[in-house]
Amino acid sequence: MIWLTWRQLRLQAVPVAAAVALLLVALAVTGPSLVDAAEDGARSFLTGLSADTFKVTLYYAGIATAYALPLVVGAFWGAPMVARELEARTHRLVWSQSVTRTRWLAFKLLGAAAVTATVAGLLSWALTWWAGPIERAIAAGEGTGPFMVSRIEPALFGARGTVPVAYALLALAFGVLAGLVIRRTVAAMAVTLVLVVATQLLVVSMVRSQLAEPETITTPITEENLVGLMISGDADTIENVMQIQVDTAETGEWELSNLTLDADGERMRTLPAWVADCGGPPPGERAQAGAREACFERLADEGYEQQVTFHPTSSFWTLQWRESALLLVLALGLGGLCFWRIRGDAP
Repeated sequence: MIWLTWRQLRLQAVPVAAAVALLLVALAVTGPSLVDAAEDGARSFLTGLSADTFKVTLYYAGIATAYALPLVVGAFWGAPMVARELEARTHRLVWSQSVTRTRWLAFKLLGAAAVTATVAGLLSWALTWWAGPIERAIAAGEGTGPFMVSRIEPALFGARGTVPVAYALLALAFGVLAGLVIRRTVAAMAVTLVLVVATQLLVVSMVRSQLAEPETITTPITEENLVGLMISGDADTIENVMQIQVDTAETGEWELSNLTLDADGERMRTLPAWVADCGGPPPGERAQAGAREACFERLADEGYEQQVTFHPTSSFWTLQWRESALLLVLALGLGGLCFWRIRGDAP
C-alpha cells in the first residue's frame, strides 16, 4: 500500500517538490551573505539589499510560494486522491481485496500528509531562516524600500513559522473530503481552492487577532506622532476629518485599530474641519501661519486623544503556535469526517 500510494502521488508531488527544492537551493546559496551584510549595520544593510534585484525577487517569491503551496496541495494532491479513484471506479478493485476501505484511505491520507508536512516544513523553515536578518532589522525600526512589513503583519505572517505547514495539511484534508463528497475530480479541485482561500481570509480577518490579548495605549496627538489625516471634501472646502492616524513608539507591531477619543473617552467617527490644520497648510496656503501649532494645542485643550490597539512583535510565536494548533485540530476533524464518509459510501 505504501508503494502504491507513492506511485499515485508522485506525478503531482514531484514537480512541486522540485520547484520548492530549487527555491531552497537559492535560499541556501544567498542566505549566508545576508547574515554577513547585516553585521555591517541594519540600515545600510537593508538599503543595499533593496538595490539587489535578485534577492528582492527571491524575498517576494518565497512569500508567494508559501501562500500558494496550500492551494496546490489541496487542489492537486488532496482533491484527486480519492475523487479520481471514485470517478474511474478503480476503488472497487481495492475494496474487494483484503485491504479494508479505512486502511486504504489511511495509507493514502497519512502518506500524503507526511509528504506535505515535509515539503511545507522545509520551505517554511528555510524562508524563516533566510529572512531572519531582514526581519530583525525591520523589528528594530530600520525598514526601508521593499522591506517595511513586519513578520507579525498579515502580509507575512502566513509565510513564516509553523503556520504554512498547518495550512498545507488543512488544505490536504479539505481536498480529500471534497473528493469523497463530490466524487468528481475537477469539481472537487475547484471547491477545495474556494475553501482554502476562504479559510485563509476568514482566519486573517476574524480569528487571528483574537488568539492573543492585544496591547492598547492611549496617547496625546502631537506633531511628533501624527502620521496622517483622512479628510472628506477637497483642499479648498474641507467638510470634516474622517480619521487621524498616529504612530506609536513600538516597532514591528501589527496594528489593529487607531481611534480618536474625545474628552469623555468616546470614539470620534468624524472630527471638525479645523483638525485638518494639524496636517499642515494645503496647496494655496489655506492655513495661516501658526495654524498647525494652534491646531495641536486645541486638540489637547479639548481632550482629544488617540487609542492604538496592536499586537507587538513579541507576540509572533504565541500567535503562530495557537493558529497552527487551531488549524491542525480542524484538519484532524476533517480527516475524521473522511473516514466516517468512506465507511458509509456504497462500493
